[in-house]
Amino acid sequence: MRVTITDVARAASVSKTTVSRVLNGKDEVDSETAERVRTVIADLGYVPSSRGVNLARGSSRTLAVLVPSLTWPWVSEMLQGVADVVEAHGYGLLLFTCNRGEVSMAQFTGQVSARAFDGLLAIVPGQTMPAIQTLHRQGLPMVIIDDQGQRPRLPSVATTNAEGGAAAARHLLDSGRREPLVVLGPRHFGCVRDRLAGFRAVLAGRGVALRPELVLDSEFTLPSGQAAVERALAEGRRFDSVFALNDQAAVGALHALRAAGRRVPEDVAVVGFDDLPLAVSVDPRLTTVRQPMHEMGETAARMLLGHLAGTPLPPEPVVLPTELVVRASAPA
Repeated sequence: MRVTITDVARAASVSKTTVSRVLNGKDEVDSETAERVRTVIADLGYVPSSRGVNLARGSSRTLAVLVPSLTWPWVSEMLQGVADVVEAHGYGLLLFTCNRGEVSMAQFTGQVSARAFDGLLAIVPGQTMPAIQTLHRQGLPMVIIDDQGQRPRLPSVATTNAEGGAAAARHLLDSGRREPLVVLGPRHFGCVRDRLAGFRAVLAGRGVALRPELVLDSEFTLPSGQAAVERALAEGRRFDSVFALNDQAAVGALHALRAAGRRVPEDVAVVGFDDLPLAVSVDPRLTTVRQPMHEMGETAARMLLGHLAGTPLPPEPVVLPTELVVRASAPA
């Protein structure tokens, strides 16, 4: 049976508060009593809860990470970036998801009230943003990772979505493509608006109009990307390239084009966005705009840990650059 702090207090004839003070190295206990408590701890083999000791010191040495879902394909890369930094600093991680909406958030805020962690890293908070903003106003230290263009007045790490879209447009134009089909993601995502705006601005600057019938609604999934391109092909829309605003939709576009007998890249070039592992497992390998997802997780974790150590968080978002990665689906 596990030895508890109550057992130590009883054996040493002191209160649990005295035992806690000895464990935390406080000088409020006289040396004779402190030595007696330490002897009892050694004799009984008592191992204090690290969480209890840390909470007594005013810190849990634990950070929380809130994610929309573990099924989102790039969440694991951001989480790994967070974990690499947090673990190196001797902190633990608590993982929460928003899968069950208000129920999930109620459980999460209960952990905030219980002081189970010192700060929060929220990855793509989406519809939970109002609750997160409330927690921030109440004093919870936090950093947002990829707010999908919501731009709250919170410490955050973002990426250059508009420049990523612009880079895709320049690449397609430079390779002779003048009639791109754009496969969107959810329009309420700010990153979708930013990527489209960057893409459209470069085309306009080169005198190329993006025809409305070539901008298709979709979701950030492979089936929706495939369905969008199948619809365009069935309706006879003319295009020589596809810019899909995430890699999963881009791979769906590849499937639709192959099924229709269109050659990639000879007939249609395809560019995605994200640079997921999926991008190098398809044939042809996918040209895409790389988001620095691992680095975003690392940067956010460093910011939050620095803040807990006394460094002020930056008032403006920390923005990391995207990078065009050229592969066989849209060569130079």
